Amino acid sequence: MKPTEVYAAEAARRVRDMVARDPHAPRYHFVAPEARTAMPFDPNGALYWRGRYHLFYIFQDPALPEGGHCWGHASSADLLHWTYHPPALVPAPGDPETGIFSGAGFVNRDGVPTLIYHGVRAGTCLATAEDDDLIRWRKHPANPVIPEPRPGGPGWGVYNVFDPHAWVEGNEYRVILGGRVKPHDLYDTAYLFRSTDLVRWEYLRTFYNPNPRLTAEEEDCACPDFFKLGDRHVLVCISHAYGTRYYLGRYQDGTFVPEEHHRMNWPGGPCFAPESLEDARGRRILWIWLLDQRKGEKWMRADLGVMSLPRVLALDGRGRLLIEPPTELAQLRRNPRAHAGRRVSAGAQVTLHGIGGDVLELTLRGRLSADAVCGVKVRVAPDGTEETAIVVDARAGTLAIDTTRGSTSPEVFQYDPLMRGGVPWQDTRVQTAPFTLDPDEPLELRVFLDKSVLEVFANRRQCVTQRIYPAGAASLGTALFCRQGVMEVAAVEAWDLAEVNTCSP
Repeated sequence: MKPTEVYAAEAARRVRDMVARDPHAPRYHFVAPEARTAMPFDPNGALYWRGRYHLFYIFQDPALPEGGHCWGHASSADLLHWTYHPPALVPAPGDPETGIFSGAGFVNRDGVPTLIYHGVRAGTCLATAEDDDLIRWRKHPANPVIPEPRPGGPGWGVYNVFDPHAWVEGNEYRVILGGRVKPHDLYDTAYLFRSTDLVRWEYLRTFYNPNPRLTAEEEDCACPDFFKLGDRHVLVCISHAYGTRYYLGRYQDGTFVPEEHHRMNWPGGPCFAPESLEDARGRRILWIWLLDQRKGEKWMRADLGVMSLPRVLALDGRGRLLIEPPTELAQLRRNPRAHAGRRVSAGAQVTLHGIGGDVLELTLRGRLSADAVCGVKVRVAPDGTEETAIVVDARAGTLAIDTTRGSTSPEVFQYDPLMRGGVPWQDTRVQTAPFTLDPDEPLELRVFLDKSVLEVFANRRQCVTQRIYPAGAASLGTALFCRQGVMEVAAVEAWDLAEVNTCSP
């Protein structure tokens, strides 16, 4: 076997072993082989190249100094089965950086896959692929091509050098660097640079102006990802205070003009760093790091390193963002079963006999009365002590995941994910997102359950994700419920899903 094949086999074995030992480890979501050293675990550098999807991600090598931040690498032909490769980027003696932080991937004007990343204690750095499997990477000798500003030096108090995202535009390269508005570091923005050779970069201006009606002063623009979708442009990023979010707007004369702002994470949710690519079919596919939601020794627990399902992004006829799971997931379906339509009235709960489990896809189609508060419960214990409710409130225009009774374990702590200086962390058991049905529009929920990961796609327009940790091995039931109004269910379909992470490559 080649050394890369030996590495891939050993990494797959580590994943199988970790999954076997952990009852909450996902079975078909992407899991990193670097054990519990993925903190942070930002997806980065996503590229579609020569028929394969390449996903890079931050992990930590405890044998290296200053945190040992590196980029891991995996690739897939179908978004389902992943081959693990040796780390793509590692800080080495003589490098200007002491660690590899977030960045992006693009194909340069010479047709060579290129990674751009934040080098810790250095600035914006580059590496180019030396083979078509994207295994070997050569760091640019001019790194850092955009140095971190030093007190009193060029750029100090003018722009931020952090989390680069680059693309080719005409005969130039453009890069945006995430951050806050200088010099006071309040409100989110990104900083725009251009270059003709990837080495000499000219600072232009802020890439967009923040709108205080849309975002708070403690927010920033980190892990930016900018792309065209239909006739609009999208900027996906995080704020460290609130998690994943996106702007929809227009791009003109080198400036992004946000027209709408929406979140992909809400208080109590786990969605953090995003990264996307465009594949050969023209699909825009996004991954998001899903934080663990249990108590850790310090501020959050180091989980296996778990990504969301790949999400396919598009626009509908009204310019709204559509969010769907990829069609490839249907390949994992096993053991189909269904329940015929039924009417669920206020105060009722209907057990879906034969439809249950913890590695499951479920689809519900129906219609709601204008005042309906209803939905479906998963991971229901036989004695009712544990359950997680997916709640649609038609009048309020919301979609929520309610884990108030999700687990009897004292370890669960579903905090607002991140850093909101000075604000105490709170255990938030109901994550609530906006979701409004159009007039006379039926409801369609697609629910993906994968041990501790629950992802709910609603009418292709909204996706709410949560980590859940039922303590009871028998908490596997599923039920329809209605708290108010009426839900006319047309059909419920379900499938078990193949456990990719337990299989040999």
